[in-house]
Amino acid sequence: MDDVQKINLEDYVQTGEGGTAITYTHMVRNTVAKLYFPGFEADRAKDEFLTAQTVFEMGIPTPEPYRLVTDGERFGAEYELIRNKRSFSRIISQEPERLQELAVKFAEMSKSLHSKKADTSRLKSTKEKIRQFYLERCNVPDYYKQKALAFLETVPDTPNCVHGDLQISNVITDEKNDYWIDVGDFGYGVPEWDLAWCLSMMLVLKKERGEELFHMKFEKIREFWNCFFPNYIGTTDPLQIEEATKKLYPYAGIKIPYMLQMAGFNELPEQIFQPCYKFLE
Repeated sequence: MDDVQKINLEDYVQTGEGGTAITYTHMVRNTVAKLYFPGFEADRAKDEFLTAQTVFEMGIPTPEPYRLVTDGERFGAEYELIRNKRSFSRIISQEPERLQELAVKFAEMSKSLHSKKADTSRLKSTKEKIRQFYLERCNVPDYYKQKALAFLETVPDTPNCVHGDLQISNVITDEKNDYWIDVGDFGYGVPEWDLAWCLSMMLVLKKERGEELFHMKFEKIREFWNCFFPNYIGTTDPLQIEEATKKLYPYAGIKIPYMLQMAGFNELPEQIFQPCYKFLE
């Protein structure tokens, strides 16, 4: 791509690594470069960068995206550096007494985000992105694809903001301001897409993987969800919480394969679909 600028990693220090990318902080400037692992196409990095620009220009609190970059092999983007930042998950792992405080704040931030109207002329429908995934992926079993597509027909397509990867590692704070990060799959639709994925990340993932991602024991992860979700839906009534949780199951069953593909799993083995199918029944 002509608009990608090459950077010299000798000017940066590696400061993080996630499921799809490595981050490097510039040694002089207040910037951080996020480079995706080899194998992620340049066009995908560009799409995510343009989405991040749109989100920033909509006034959503997120680090400002500056430019597309490459180290000659990997592609990504450079963003504003938020100094002295920590993710909500990192804070809870280091200061567990703040779990309830941050669960309530995460619920408030999520409700605020989902109440905002998205720029539908520049962002994509989450429902449509997922529908295209099921229409185009040849290695999704037919029984799963048909069930997913049938449910998608029942899902409304609202203009509300949807983060796309809603989870507590994707909120950072410098204790003065809070920011959403990893907004590359930001779109619009019903909030169930976000809530179902958050549920999947916190309670459906293998225990070991969840603990690795969130830097805390599974019991704390469950405790966070059990505080966050009632605050989000505005009730502590067990029956209402159970009913609202059940409503998320089909969204989770549909979104898990889509998100695995987004994370770079081009081959989706049968054993991924079998346990998820129960969410669609």
